[in-house]
Amino acid sequence: MAVHITLDFPLDLEERLHQEMPDVNADAREVYVLELFRRGTLTHYELSQLLGLDRFETDALLKRRGIFEGSPSWEDVEADRVTLDHLFGKTT
Repeated sequence: MAVHITLDFPLDLEERLHQEMPDVNADAREVYVLELFRRGTLTHYELSQLLGLDRFETDALLKRRGIFEGSPSWEDVEADRVTLDHLFGKTT
């Protein structure tokens, strides 16, 4: 089963994006699946499959984007900050 996601943009913005990025759909797909990987929803292998890349190409893409397996999300960092504030008192 394929999933299709539609993003609605104002016409002028859509035209500009298509001029700057001829394959907006591929760019949006890449961003979305990278975010799923970052959240731990996709494995490295699944990410590679969805992007049509081999392991080394996927590793290179992740490196270029600054995404590493096990990297904490902003939510993880915020939860850690709240925990530390609770344990040691607010420092700011």
